[in-house]
Amino acid sequence: MHYTLHQLQVFSKVVQLKSITKASEELHMTQPAVSIQLKNFQDQFEIPLTEVVGRQLYVTDFGMEVYKMSERVISEVAAITHKTMAFKGHLTGRLILSIVSTGKYVMPFFLTDFIKLNEGVDLIMDVTNKSRVIDSLQNNVVDFALVSVLPKGLKVNDEVLLENELYVIGNKTEKRFTKPIIKSEINKMPLIFREEGSGTRFVMEQYFKKHNIHVRKKMELTSNEAVKQAVIAGLGNSVMPLIGIRNELLNGDLRIIPAVGFPIKSKWHLIWLKEKKLSPVASAYIQYIQKNKEMVLKEHFSWINKIPSKK
Repeated sequence: MHYTLHQLQVFSKVVQLKSITKASEELHMTQPAVSIQLKNFQDQFEIPLTEVVGRQLYVTDFGMEVYKMSERVISEVAAITHKTMAFKGHLTGRLILSIVSTGKYVMPFFLTDFIKLNEGVDLIMDVTNKSRVIDSLQNNVVDFALVSVLPKGLKVNDEVLLENELYVIGNKTEKRFTKPIIKSEINKMPLIFREEGSGTRFVMEQYFKKHNIHVRKKMELTSNEAVKQAVIAGLGNSVMPLIGIRNELLNGDLRIIPAVGFPIKSKWHLIWLKEKKLSPVASAYIQYIQKNKEMVLKEHFSWINKIPSKK
């Protein structure tokens, strides 16, 4: 047999994604190139690794066994690279994070310089909803998680990165209010919600419950981007984190509606399990955050206090 490391990597990615199209996108290859590598790999085995039923790709039992061994080989090759870098005095290894979806407007700015300074570090970051982030943390499959609501019943260390402010928003056709609207006016608004499990939705609903605000839910969407577009299109109002609507506020597509009791304030927390033994990479990263957090805030988030409609 003469299969290559590249063929193992292609096969593993196809198995993970159950799709040649998706594998080609992640590997930055054309679909025909992925198909050729997969066929060349398959031709070295008399037993099928995959099969296609309808348009769906399935992995055979034998294929799963080969996949598991492929992953071990790929992991060992990566370890050789990391060991080589380590002997040269470079920090090496993987930094694994899981962040809530709105965190994509926050976390990259706290990662960029660290990754640039440590070329031997591989970054893996999953962007998902609050429930899945907490599951990943609880199951100890990530080094850190970024949340705006601390999990209950889970012992974690916590590094606050910055404040999270949520405002009532409307589109550019929304009338301008001379004074903050009151609870009865919020009650009448057709509000667009995030999905169940979203941290933004949790904070929003807790606030409404605490202040006895009975809102009318217009619709439920599964991402902040979808909510933004729905509000811009005039489908309703929403309560959204300021961090995710900067450009839309500056170009006038969205407008903050002044409301009594707003903004709702929480914090962006970088958390990790108290009992977790941090890897050298994870330890170096939290030290970097503690040393450079203020610089990152000044350089990338000073705009928060300059939004005119906040005043």
